[in-house]
Amino acid sequence: MADTRLDNLARVLAAVRARRVPGRRLMVAIAGPPGSGKSTLATELVGALNEGGGGSAALLPMDGYHLDNRILEQKGLLARKGAPETFDADGFCRMVALIRGAQGDVVHPVFDRKADLAIAGAAIIARSVEVVVIEGNYLLLCDEPWRGAQAHYDLTVFVAPAMPTLSERLVERWLALGHDRNAAIGRAERNDLPNAGLVLEQSVGADIILT
Repeated sequence: MADTRLDNLARVLAAVRARRVPGRRLMVAIAGPPGSGKSTLATELVGALNEGGGGSAALLPMDGYHLDNRILEQKGLLARKGAPETFDADGFCRMVALIRGAQGDVVHPVFDRKADLAIAGAAIIARSVEVVVIEGNYLLLCDEPWRGAQAHYDLTVFVAPAMPTLSERLVERWLALGHDRNAAIGRAERNDLPNAGLVLEQSVGADIILT
């Protein structure tokens, strides 16, 4: 498992370095279903690009655009949190376009998983950043507004483990958050796995596919 992860990181890192053009910001999109490992890959990629303290790469997680629980309650969507309709998709896609051509620092929200809410103004992508790594479940969905944002991606990566692997990981995620096994299985089966199926079935092709 560790060797595979390192191989995947090396493959994506090589592709990023091959596509970099001096003076032009590179936008890398890493997509995949929940539990696929895309967040880990994105974080490790930014770390590898910033080795030595250069600060040339930054991370933009889609999770910062979760709608607040109060809005989800009003819409009757709280039980579906994590599905496409529970995100500010338009706001996220506008942010992608802004970052693509930004001439200055850009401030963006970050999701706090323990608090279960997005925190506004929690991170900054500096003007000097040369590579922006964007990660999230729905970056490559064929529907709008997600499809429109794809014109801003210079390199796309799709992480797609087999469904049994995803199921096991998603149950373990809920167990780690304090749920008993029956509750963890229920949470995964009612929401996470349907979302995973949507991502696997309705995402457009990527430059790099990792299984």
